[in-house]
Amino acid sequence: MSPLISQDLYCIGLTISLQTKLRMESFLKPFVVTLFVLVVVLGDVSLVTMGKIGKHKNTYIVHMAKSEMPTSFNHPAVWYKSVLESVSNSAEILYTYDNTIHGFSCRLTHEEAELLRSKGEILKVSPEKIYKTLTTRTPHFLGLDKIGDMFPESNGGSDVIIGVLDTGVWPESKSFDDKDLGPIPRTWKGKCESAVDFNASNCNKKLIGARFYGKGYEATIAPISGIKSPRDMDGHGSHTASTAAGSAVEGASIFGFASGTARGMASRARLAVYKVCWGFSCATSDILAAMDAAISDNVNVISLSIGGGVREFHRDFIAIGSFAAIEKGIIVSCSAGNSGPTPSSLNNIAPWMITVGAGTIDRDFPSYVSLGNGKIYPGMSLYSGNSLPHTPLPFIDAQKASYNVSSYGFSKAYLDPEKVKGKIVLVRGFHSSIAKGFDVKSAGGVGMVYGEVEELREKQGAQLQFLPTSMVEFNATDAMVQYLSSDPKPTATIVSEGTKFGLKPSPVVAVFSSRGPNPITPEILKPDLIAPGVNILAAWTRSNGPTDYREEDRRVDFNILSGTSMSCPHVSGITALIKSVHPNWSPAAIRSALMTTAYSTYSNGQKLIDSSTGKSSTPFDIGAGHVNPVVAFNPGLVYDLTPNDYLDFLCALNYTPEMIEVVARRKYSCDAHKHYSVADLNYPSFGVVYKLAENANHTLVVEHTRTLTNVGDAGTYNVSVTSDIPSVKITVKPNMLSFDRNEKKSYTVTFTASGPPPSSGFGFGRLEWSNGKNIVGSPISIIFKTSRKTKNS
Repeated sequence: MSPLISQDLYCIGLTISLQTKLRMESFLKPFVVTLFVLVVVLGDVSLVTMGKIGKHKNTYIVHMAKSEMPTSFNHPAVWYKSVLESVSNSAEILYTYDNTIHGFSCRLTHEEAELLRSKGEILKVSPEKIYKTLTTRTPHFLGLDKIGDMFPESNGGSDVIIGVLDTGVWPESKSFDDKDLGPIPRTWKGKCESAVDFNASNCNKKLIGARFYGKGYEATIAPISGIKSPRDMDGHGSHTASTAAGSAVEGASIFGFASGTARGMASRARLAVYKVCWGFSCATSDILAAMDAAISDNVNVISLSIGGGVREFHRDFIAIGSFAAIEKGIIVSCSAGNSGPTPSSLNNIAPWMITVGAGTIDRDFPSYVSLGNGKIYPGMSLYSGNSLPHTPLPFIDAQKASYNVSSYGFSKAYLDPEKVKGKIVLVRGFHSSIAKGFDVKSAGGVGMVYGEVEELREKQGAQLQFLPTSMVEFNATDAMVQYLSSDPKPTATIVSEGTKFGLKPSPVVAVFSSRGPNPITPEILKPDLIAPGVNILAAWTRSNGPTDYREEDRRVDFNILSGTSMSCPHVSGITALIKSVHPNWSPAAIRSALMTTAYSTYSNGQKLIDSSTGKSSTPFDIGAGHVNPVVAFNPGLVYDLTPNDYLDFLCALNYTPEMIEVVARRKYSCDAHKHYSVADLNYPSFGVVYKLAENANHTLVVEHTRTLTNVGDAGTYNVSVTSDIPSVKITVKPNMLSFDRNEKKSYTVTFTASGPPPSSGFGFGRLEWSNGKNIVGSPISIIFKTSRKTKNS
């Protein structure tokens, strides 16, 4: 979920009392945040309790250099406490960390934090940051119904444990039923925490663990309202957990829409839930504590539908925690973010995690709007009540029915009931269609056409409405505005057609899915791939309505949401299945298998469509392409990586020893005599960056080196390369590789630019190795950067 205030807004001392928040996944959600000040400084969010300005205390994460611990201390926690007491008599430790970092979190004044920073055993003292919480059809759409027969040894991933960090879990949901599951894996070391509304008996052989973390939230934001427990009061956590590994539930639907059997990607995998988000906010210290526990608990996959802006890796706590996880062989799958189609809008871009964007599936909820002039416009509808008659009804523009005319927004207080009553109302899509629909209904309207506006190009997922509604695209909105202004007695009809399949090409890239290029290291192409993230049906909480709107009184067992929060757990579940078949594969090998087998074209050979433009997508939109799990079980070759390879990558970024130690939790020396190159990280994609001097016109050469590991049968692979930039020549040496089983072979790709760069400043290509059976594909992005000469250059 994202707040109405942009994460990039720079403001100091802004007191907030917000009545609604924008859930990027689907809808506007009510909330009230009071008695605190939101301070956003250079993209880092910190929350300061009102009334304590001056000597107020903030939450800090303290990274300790463990190698500096005196021998007089028998345990790091005792040492941490001693160090803290040396600067403060009143500060208390919130959490100590053993796995994600060496250190602790605590509440300090600014002066106390500065004293800590001056101590030699302290690597870094970082202020708390706030992150945000960013399926009946998808198993069939992805071909997962075939995997049981093709790979019976997977057993649905029953020996694999997925740790989900989110808003908790609704344990009574049928998606967490443990029927027919065997004993809990012996590797499991976690527990099920009890609270007033959550008992250890709520866990079972499916939901094997449930914990909650809220100290950081309470210290930084506000006291937690309600009961502190792993129970999901929001719905987001139950939705993501069941998408990853929900048990099969027959007859699932939401008010008859999207009916069928709901099941997670790895329907027999075990779930461990870590509640770190309260409402829409997730504190860094709580996330680190949960990741610390998940590593100790021996989960195999960590699923994080959470994001909070882009930071350098030594300042990104999800990246730091994820590195500790992959060192233990744990796969980390993260949402790419919901800030698309803006370029370079990605979250979670560390090369050791899987970054997942969102696409559509082949299921729609179509409707159409028929105007009095005979024109018909397609739309989307998700309304469960009585339909409107198929006879024309009076049609009015909300701007003509408002006391206070504005371009987009209004509320029921501004709608004139005398003008709206008994009519279908056209509204512009600036705020949530849920809120506007309720306002139209409250003012006496009988239907709503929710029109996309050009400035947003929202293309939101389906939203459960309070009255008959059709959501239409911008061109239709514009045509309706013209019709309403030209016809003295305009009429319209809204007709819903229920649930349909195969009406449109699928997948297409969701407009909200965050895009590349990678804003920190464009040589590492992100997102890695896309997965289903639009109109996903999955488990829901009984504590909250399906729309999260303040007037909502309906309760459902399943709900439909859209967002990269939904695409991430799809990949989390798929990685669990692959792990069950290939238990010895590293996290990097599994990511490679997913990326090199992903598809970027439809069956007719045309490239996947980007919904924001209606044109062909690029690797900035889809990375390697759309996940193709059946093929990923047998990729032929993989690009593997070790944790030390990632540390060499940080050396190539000129990270200092202290910065590397913050990420790695150990000392790692970059060899002063070794040439480190970001281009040599053994990644399954290629990000080529040419740095041009202004007005330069000479040949530029970039080389990337890669190593392939054969995980299939022995054989020979031949390479092929395509590119859409004629001025860049791409050569591969050698162009043929012969492998024995488990053998490794290296090759070099040389990119030579000798002509003018494209006007856009970038272009794309693709490299494929094939043995006639397996195709091992890698996307290529090529960026031309102009560096302006200075007077001193």
